[in-house]
Amino acid sequence: MKRVLIAAALALGAAAPALAADLPPPPVAPVPYIPPRPIYLWTGFYIGLNGGGGLGASTWTTPVVTTNSFTVNGGLVGGTIGGNYQIGEFVIGAEGDYDWQNLRGSSTNGACALTGCNTASSWLATFRARAGYAPQQFLYYVTGGGAATDIKAALSTSPWSSSTELGWTVGGGLEYAFVDHWTLKVEYLFADFQKASWPTGVTVSLHENIIRGGVNYKF
Repeated sequence: MKRVLIAAALALGAAAPALAADLPPPPVAPVPYIPPRPIYLWTGFYIGLNGGGGLGASTWTTPVVTTNSFTVNGGLVGGTIGGNYQIGEFVIGAEGDYDWQNLRGSSTNGACALTGCNTASSWLATFRARAGYAPQQFLYYVTGGGAATDIKAALSTSPWSSSTELGWTVGGGLEYAFVDHWTLKVEYLFADFQKASWPTGVTVSLHENIIRGGVNYKF
């Protein structure tokens, strides 16, 4: 009897691999579905706020002598309105803004040696076209268009005189959509304006470099 049991056990052991090979494979756990990252759409209108600083230069010219260019600088803050239209990964649009600024500078050289000359500006407006490349939430853009400002001038002992002047601006920036309707941006603009002229024969030039950041809400 003992021999029979041993023989049966050996036969069962020999047959086990064959039986296991005939069994279906164990179920494989399904791979979890990860939805593709949604493509951010830049098309739409937006409004926003911006702030930063301006650094530029001014020159005074009289019928006799011209000052050396002197530095003007100050901060600025204001509002933005615009719209974009996306074609594939490319974006075109238009943007306008109006900023209060406190741009000031003075000189005591050349034509200003005796009296001192002061140049200032209290606001800046631009209306620009934009074009850029937008891989997902990032928009890299260039921009350019028209600009306007008030050029204010005064001698050290006289009141301010103000003249609104038109000009042009060009620059570029980076905008990032951090949630569905909100974006952050940083940009650089160079703006140059027509010379302001006064009846005394004095003309005052102004240009500025603008670096600012902003936040926009897209509808």
